Amino acid sequence: MEMNTTITLDDRARQLFPALAWSTLGTGLLAGAASDLVWEGWARIVTPVLVGGPLQPAALVQSVFGFENWFWAEVIHGVVGVVFYPLGYLFVARPLARAVVPFMPWWMVGIGFGLGLWVFALFVMAHLIAGLPAFLGFIPLAWASCAGHALFGLVTAAVVRWREAHSKEGRS
Repeated sequence: MEMNTTITLDDRARQLFPALAWSTLGTGLLAGAASDLVWEGWARIVTPVLVGGPLQPAALVQSVFGFENWFWAEVIHGVVGVVFYPLGYLFVARPLARAVVPFMPWWMVGIGFGLGLWVFALFVMAHLIAGLPAFLGFIPLAWASCAGHALFGLVTAAVVRWREAHSKEGRS
């Protein structure tokens, strides 16, 4: 008896990407909320102790988009962190890691994702778009931002992993 071991492109996509379902959106939002809470604690409580001042992503949002309203800059950064970055992890970063480096542990993928967000924030947005020095000239605040983004990615990956493990237990 011979088994057909052919893996179709559709099967491969199911292995790489999460299902397009409400539960995936819920996982993303939960991961985003948890990650953003950790980020905010790091940015506003820990970073000032370490480097003398808080991380202020709203200031970067203001520089990039050229508007002055601090409240809306905070809202934009919050929505991006809670909604869009976790979905980027689920549908871009993790599938890419699964395809390119499938042996990499989940926590390294999460930290790598966070470091990618740091490069996006401090090189693409701050430098290329807002015209600030690349990575803010690697001042201590830039390194605090690096650590905060790595934490963000790690928490995102941990919550996604926890939710997926929890949902599999519930189906058993």
